Amino acid sequence: MEILQVVGLGLVATIISIVLKSQRPEISIQISIITGVIIFALVAANLSAVLKLLEGIANKVDIDLVYVTTIIKIIGIAYISEFGAEVCRDAGESAIAAKIEFAGKILIIVMAAPIILALLNLLVEILP
Repeated sequence: MEILQVVGLGLVATIISIVLKSQRPEISIQISIITGVIIFALVAANLSAVLKLLEGIANKVDIDLVYVTTIIKIIGIAYISEFGAEVCRDAGESAIAAKIEFAGKILIIVMAAPIILALLNLLVEILP
């Protein structure tokens, strides 16, 4: 089970990080970042299967792939900004973390604007 690998890796990295934090705090932060990247790599293979599934559903329902791609990008922005913000919080930089989250939210709004516009156009066409 992949979750056991992820949790095991996370627990080992946490213990190592706690032990090193008092003596070498800069290495503790690096362990946190590297662990996050390794965990992402462990689950990345599953993402391609989900992307193929979503693409197949979009083709069956006859949804433009631009919208599906945009939604996937929005989800990616959310995860990446959350990961970056958590790394900053781990390093004790909550102000920078808040700014990363804010930037992520703004980018999500920018990416979602064409979808929102398409929905509004659809509503205008449906209403008399």
